[in-house]
Amino acid sequence: MLDKIAAREKRYEELHNLMADPAVSTDSTRVVQITREISGLEEIVNKYRAYRAITDALEKTKTLAREEVDEELRAMAREEASKLDADASRLFQEMRLLLLPKDPRDDKDVFIEVRAGTGGDEAAIFAADLFRMYTRYAEEKRWKVEVVDENRTGLKGYKEVVFEIKGKGAFSRMKFESGVHRVQRVPVTESGGRLHTSTATVAVLAEVDDVEIEIKPDELKIDIFHASGHGGQNVQKVATAVRITHLPTGIIVACQDQRSQLQNKTRALGILRARLYEMEIEKQQRAQTETRRAQVGSGDRAEKIRTYNYPQDRVTDHRINVSAHNLPRILDGKLDEIIDALILEDQAEKLKMENG
Repeated sequence: MLDKIAAREKRYEELHNLMADPAVSTDSTRVVQITREISGLEEIVNKYRAYRAITDALEKTKTLAREEVDEELRAMAREEASKLDADASRLFQEMRLLLLPKDPRDDKDVFIEVRAGTGGDEAAIFAADLFRMYTRYAEEKRWKVEVVDENRTGLKGYKEVVFEIKGKGAFSRMKFESGVHRVQRVPVTESGGRLHTSTATVAVLAEVDDVEIEIKPDELKIDIFHASGHGGQNVQKVATAVRITHLPTGIIVACQDQRSQLQNKTRALGILRARLYEMEIEKQQRAQTETRRAQVGSGDRAEKIRTYNYPQDRVTDHRINVSAHNLPRILDGKLDEIIDALILEDQAEKLKMENG
């Protein structure tokens, strides 16, 4: 493993030398490519250098603990060696994780689609609760949220809401949210006080570059219409909302929250591109069924991933069988406890696969 990291350090140094080359530094495209590669190597190289420094200090300290005549100094050296050994083990494990295959989408911004499932008005209210939860989580992370399209109900719910989250590492954390979310509670719409179970589906799509997915103009049907407000009334005199149908797949994307027709079209094309990319990823994953089955958060939208149980004040993630209490706090965006557990389980599964 250390040989692999040493090779990365060598490449890291080569890239820095290239940046100093006038022939390279004047080529903006090349500079962007090199800067991106340096950024991808920086964390593991820094940890490797820290690890080497600690292991060097550890060897010297162990020697001192063996050879020092003064008993008090030997005891101090043994204590210091114990601390250094723990630090070296921690860094070694962190480097192992950094060597795992990285999802190239992890640093991407995301589009999230939340749709009411079974449960009528209560499902629409739950969809609104999930939208608020993700909005609050994004605020915690200092990410930016922009609504792309929405279809409201009369009870402060959503039949569907599509929004974009922009921020470093957004997909790496939000990708585990794809799937069916279930709520168990007494709805505000239920006069008899009976417990209901309702669902909402969440789809998380990584934003992709134009070059990653080619969309041919003749494969698109584009309709322009008036943006509608609450209850369906038109809110603009000029038609700016855009609906795009991708004819080969039948995918339909609408965007109405931007100010101009061009902005709505650009945003809708971005979502379409993300959906097509996701379809391609799912196709590849189906070809590797066993691998996919072993991983946490496959993103299968038919998979019931989480239950929000109000009577028991509990949220349970069924993929890793982890429960957390204080449901109102979680719905207020405090999701890190669950997401961190999912990431750790995902890393553990990948390490198992790496080790055969």
